Order: sequence, then structure tokens, then C-alpha cells
Amino acid sequence: MVQLIHAVLKNALQHAVREELIRRNVARLVKTPAPAYAIGQGLSTVQAKLVLKELREHRFHALYVLALCLGLRRGELLGLRWDAVDFERGTLNVVTNLQRVDGELQLLRPKPATSYRTLPLFPLVVEALTEHRERQAQERAAAGIEWKDHGLVFPSRIGTPYEPDNIRRSWDPVRKRLGLSHRFHDLRHTCVTLLLDLGVPPHTVMEIAGHSDHGVTMKVYAHASMDEKRRALEKLDNRLTG
Repeated sequence: MVQLIHAVLKNALQHAVREELIRRNVARLVKTPAPAYAIGQGLSTVQAKLVLKELREHRFHALYVLALCLGLRRGELLGLRWDAVDFERGTLNVVTNLQRVDGELQLLRPKPATSYRTLPLFPLVVEALTEHRERQAQERAAAGIEWKDHGLVFPSRIGTPYEPDNIRRSWDPVRKRLGLSHRFHDLRHTCVTLLLDLGVPPHTVMEIAGHSDHGVTMKVYAHASMDEKRRALEKLDNRLTG
């Protein structure tokens, strides 16, 4: 709320400066604290492998693969269209986002602009999407005239946009069976932390995840990667005691 009030006041005073009603916008000198965001914890490599194995026969197995391997947000996954997937070039374009607006599900352009991105496909993702496309063809045939095609990769069983809350409902029993406390969104964090653990440069991870700046990327990593911090401090311990 403080940030909103400051932004409104700042814009109003700037307009007054342009109109030469005042000489200086004093609101521009005021620094407001950045909002705090809750960051979840990513899965370990072992946990991520268990999730993929557990969901191997799941209807939306490919959705979980994309969440873990490409770091797509829930809305980006459910808004993904087949025309954004280019198997020949091996790329996937993130250009749509499924959101609920005024009680209705709508396909929108993602915000901020950094969410627009083109990601390369690698064998694990290609295999999952190829199998999913075949499964969807069977669902389309079974639905017959009830199928309402929206070109979505992850629609309902009749082709319409998928209810986002159902993702959480499908994830909860899986995480409970595996003894995990992670939210579905933490699969996205897993992608970030595993890539950084592998030594991928932060600016590259930022572009893959569609973060607005590398500070967001590193905040996810700093919170989630306890193993990396433990390894670092063990090195210090060895240096001091060795």
C-alpha cells in the first residue's frame, strides 16, 4: 500500500512539473522499501527424479516436466498453445498466460515483458511433449463433437482451458505420497536452483525463468539452496581446520 500511494503521488507531482506548476518533484527523493516476496524451497535432484518417476503415467506428465525443466509458471503452462511449440526447430515460445479475470479464464499476454521468452527444447522435454500430443489426440477422438479446440497443450478433457486450482489438487496427493512439503510453484524454483548448482551463469538462468532481473533469480537460489551453502561452509571448515 505504501508503494502504491508513493507511486500515485510521484506521478501527480511529475505531471505538475511538466505543467510548470511546481519546479521540483520532491517525491522522487523518497525511497520506499521494496515489497517482500515469499520464496519457497526447490526440490533436490533426487526428489525431482522421484517426482518425474511417480508421474510417469500421469495425464499431465509433460506439464510437470516443463515446470521442472523449463521453470514455466502455472499460468504459462496452462496458457501454452501447440503453435508455440516448434518441434522442427526445437524451441518453445512463452507468449500466453492463462489467468482468471472477472471470474473467467482468459488467455492473456504475459507481464512483465521479460516473461516473453523462447526456450530450447532438449530430449527429455521433446519426448514428454510428443507422448502428450499422442495422448491428447486420443482424448480428442474420445470426446468427439464435445471437443472445443483452443489449441492448448494442457486443456481439459474436452479441449477447454484447464481450471488452475486442479493443478494444486493433482499435485497434493503426489507430494504427500513422496513425503514432500513443496508447493507446485516450487517446481519452478527447482529449475532455478538446479541450474545454478550446475554452474549456469545467473543471467542465463534469469532469462530461462523469465525473471525481471537477476536479483530475483539469486533470491530464489539464496533461500532454497541450503545444500550449496552447507558445501561452501564445509570448505571453509576444511580450510581452517586442515
